[in-house]
Amino acid sequence: MSRTFVGMPPFPTAAAHALRDTQLRRNLAHATGTIRDKRAGVVAEVDDWEQLRVDGAAIKDHVLSRLDHYLVELEESLTRAGATVHWARDAAEANAIVATIAHAHDADEVVKVKSMATQEIGLNEALAEEGIAAWETDLAELIVQLGDDLPSHILVPAIHRNRAEIREIFAARMGDSGRAAPPDLSDAPADLAAAARLHLREKFLRAKVAVSGANFAVADSGTLVVVESEGNGRMCLTLPEVLISVVGIEKIVPTYDDLQVFLQLLPRSSTGERMNPYTSMWTGVTPGDGPQEVHVVLLDNGRSRALADEVGRQALRCIRCSACLNVCPVYERTGGHAYGSVYPGPIGAILNPLLKGTGVDAQTDSLPYASTLCGACFEACPVRIDIPEVLVHLRSKVVDGHRGDRRPKAEALAMKAASWTLSDSRRLDRALRTSGVARAALGRSRDRVSQTVPLPGAAAWTRARDLPLPAREPFRSWWRKQSGSES
Repeated sequence: MSRTFVGMPPFPTAAAHALRDTQLRRNLAHATGTIRDKRAGVVAEVDDWEQLRVDGAAIKDHVLSRLDHYLVELEESLTRAGATVHWARDAAEANAIVATIAHAHDADEVVKVKSMATQEIGLNEALAEEGIAAWETDLAELIVQLGDDLPSHILVPAIHRNRAEIREIFAARMGDSGRAAPPDLSDAPADLAAAARLHLREKFLRAKVAVSGANFAVADSGTLVVVESEGNGRMCLTLPEVLISVVGIEKIVPTYDDLQVFLQLLPRSSTGERMNPYTSMWTGVTPGDGPQEVHVVLLDNGRSRALADEVGRQALRCIRCSACLNVCPVYERTGGHAYGSVYPGPIGAILNPLLKGTGVDAQTDSLPYASTLCGACFEACPVRIDIPEVLVHLRSKVVDGHRGDRRPKAEALAMKAASWTLSDSRRLDRALRTSGVARAALGRSRDRVSQTVPLPGAAAWTRARDLPLPAREPFRSWWRKQSGSES
């Protein structure tokens, strides 16, 4: 059984561990910096980039406002084109559907196109329990799978690995699940890619069943779209007899005209390319060409919950480009594993609580705080998701969810004390006078409590920053003296 994110600690604990890994930080800084630079170059070439962002957001919002209509239209179009449509309320239903189809064809293995939706539902692990091996064919996903690792980035799941580490994984593990790596394998990218190509080719040629996701689903034609850079996805989408596509219900665009907006936004925002090397589109079944049995699993798995949140529903605009990860100072220093989900970074910090709900577990509730609220993610997002706004909104929901706790947190007690003090002018006046005594106790000659002197009750704060001391004289006392009202 491969590793999963189940049981991951809250973000602060996981992040503290990641920050101590200097190799991880070097790998992330190099990779995210390279992607940022490429993206900036190709975005600068587009004169109407900001208008494209506005258009992309508007199309997504329109679909979300009429999602019931477009889902029915998509189902009708898919059925008319010869595909079989399945509806899955949650991960368990989706996994069961895929397993049932595979068993119906006596398949003990499937080849997979890189798919966030199938990672989200834990499809590989569910199929393994059914005796079905799921082989990842995307190069980065293959690295993660062979290394018994976890993905750490939406676009580049193995971004936390360098070439030397990848060579070691290929040399040690490829032979366990198929063709072994060449004995003289080097860490040159071309050699690593060639080894992966040979390893995967035998799987492509023998697989009866393939599983994919979809970047977009065109409602009026039933066309599904996958964009990629390597061509492995194209092999999965054309060679096997049976194709199963697991598609989030938010992936719909109404028409081909709408699709062209996103085919300009996505490659520039994700890989820093003007267009993806491979853009695959398929519409149901075409006799004698490609898979002769096509299934589409329309997945909810919390999306209806997110849609019901008036502030948070904008997260469903997400086209999984990962631009927000590549500009986030928190992600660059902690990596994706610290977020405890297949959706890391700023978008994961809002998408996971929206899909699962707040108050479910401490790990999910910690994610809205995994941000400095600097706003870089919003500026980079090709569909203008205001991630900082949603983060603040979700923080309030987390706090509200703990108001009835028998043992309130120190922060809640501090806020109650502040509310009690500030709600009465006499209490506030006494508190201000008392602050002068506190200043004297901490040192009259200094203006701040140094990081080297932890303040009782606020040690976690003062370990990382200086704390300004109270004023020598409260404003109210000063005003009374100036106005002559103090006897």
